[in-house]
This record gives sequence, C-alpha cells and structure tokens, in this order.
Amino acid sequence: MVVSLALMIVDHRQHHLEAVRSLLSTITYPLQYVANMPIAVGYWASEAFATRARLQEENRELHRENLLLQGRQQKLAALEAENMRLRDLLDSSFKLGDRVLIAELIAVDMDPYRQLVLLNKGSSSGIYKGQPVLHANAVMGQVVHVNRFTASVLMITDASHALPIQVNRNGLRTVAIGTGRNDELELPNLPNNADIEVGDLLVTSGLGGRFPAGYPVATVTSIRREPGEPFALIKAQPSAHLERAREALLVWTLSPPGQDEAEPQHDQTDAEMPGEEP
Repeated sequence: MVVSLALMIVDHRQHHLEAVRSLLSTITYPLQYVANMPIAVGYWASEAFATRARLQEENRELHRENLLLQGRQQKLAALEAENMRLRDLLDSSFKLGDRVLIAELIAVDMDPYRQLVLLNKGSSSGIYKGQPVLHANAVMGQVVHVNRFTASVLMITDASHALPIQVNRNGLRTVAIGTGRNDELELPNLPNNADIEVGDLLVTSGLGGRFPAGYPVATVTSIRREPGEPFALIKAQPSAHLERAREALLVWTLSPPGQDEAEPQHDQTDAEMPGEEP
C-alpha cells in the first residue's frame, strides 16, 4: 500500500509513469476490444435491422404513393383531353349560332358493314329522327332512331348514307356517299372535266335545310380520271375523327325536321342499333 501510494504521488507530481501507462494501454487494447465486441455487435445488429425495416416501410409507402400519383396523372390526362374536346364542341356551338346539345357516345355497332353509334340523349332531351349530329371538327352523321334516353346515329361514312356537299373553293355541288369505312367517302357522278382538285375542302351545301351550310365534311384525297369513262373516281377523307370521337354535338336547325337532306338509302336504319360498350 505504501509503494502504491508512493507511485501515485510520483506519477501525479512528476508524470514519470506516463510511458508505462501508454505501453500497458496498448497491450491491453485487444482484450478491451474483444470484451466490448458482443455489445458493439448487438448495437450494430439492432441498428441494421431497424434501418432495414424502416427502409422497407418507406419503400412500400413510396410505392403506394407512386401508384396513386400515376393513377391521378392518368385521370388528369383523360380529364384534360375531355376538357379540350368539350371546349372545341362549345366553340363549335358558338360558331353555329343554333340550339345545340352535347351528347356522349356510349356504344358502337359491332356490325362491320354498318357505321352506327349510340348516344346517351333521347327524346326526353328533345332529340328527333333526322337530327344532324356534328363533331368539333366537322359533320358526323344524323339521328336515325330515337328512344326516350338514347339515340342511334348513322355516320356519314355508312354505305347507306348520302350527304349533299359543295367544294368550298368554287361552290361545285355534289353528293358524298359513305363507303362503309370510317376514313373514306366517295363523290360519284362528277364528270372527268369537273373543277375539283386533291386537297379541296368539301362543306355542307345546306340544301334541304337539315345540316348547317358551310360546315366541313371531308377533304379530297384522290382523283382518278379513266379515259372513256363519263365520271371520275373521287375519294375524300372525313374531317371528323369518327373512330376517336367520344362526344357529339346535336344541332337544332331552323328548318322543319320533316325536310330531308341525307336520307339513308334503305329502311334498315329504322331498327334500333345493337349497342356494345366501347
């Protein structure tokens, strides 16, 4: 005890044992490291597992949030496109200046030889047979059958549909006949020397008072004049996007509904369309 006290006093006063203490600490460090290893491993494992669980939970939460945002983005894109279409339709209604009603397409006819669609408006909304139906860009068709809450529309591309038109450039009048294809119309009975060119815009003539005059119908895409044939073979592409349209514009013209401009060529259009959800 006396020796210990003496060494403590000498070390405290003179610091002669600092080198010895440093050497002993270096020698005993591995023992301290090994003794402390279980505690360090326990802390590391606890932190690692806690971090992994937290990261997994954060990853799941971010994944759910990402799916939610993607769904909302798709909905916003659809709403934006619908809003643009509706604004186009409303802008068209202002240009027409007549009473109009916006309707939505709810079904299409699966018959490959018919071009019929079903609208969600009917006689309860004042829809009548023969009423013109327009798209934001051009003429779409006419109503051929009316129920209380739905109406069947015959597209201008149906093979039984004929529409009086005129060439916007020079006023040349003719009739546009449907071909059964949603991207093609025919202009029969035009002589080879008729003043019509590829790219000419075809508009409604207004004859008969059913369709508003001057509304776009189609654009001439091809003209074939065969020597010896009395009439040219002329094709046109409808201006309305008939295969992509989701809304339609029903128009009340000033003429009586009984006047006919573009009657179907046979009576099968009076039957109700077997609709199918798009």
